[in-house]
Amino acid sequence: MGIGEYPPEFNPKIHGPYNPARYYGKPDASLGEVKVGELGSWLARRNWTPAGMAGGISRAYWRWAQKWLLVKRGSMAPIAQSIVGLSVFYYFLQYKAHTNHRHFKYH
Repeated sequence: MGIGEYPPEFNPKIHGPYNPARYYGKPDASLGEVKVGELGSWLARRNWTPAGMAGGISRAYWRWAQKWLLVKRGSMAPIAQSIVGLSVFYYFLQYKAHTNHRHFKYH
């Protein structure tokens, strides 16, 4: 599977129009249905290659975009989610500075 190509599991005669938010591989149990003893084998069945991880991130983005961003009558929710996400990212980026200020006495 190269960049800009359909996944090898996609068949337009079976699946219809291509949806980038859908996984076309063999369905597996979701994380909520996995028992603790089966967690290792469930994790071993995941695709941990860089291409597999990029595909998972791409599918997650398209699921989010189809639910919140690409709607007929949108709201402020995707903007607020983006702002909160960037704020959390920036907080963890500056975490070392926050931990150093914890020990200062200001009064």
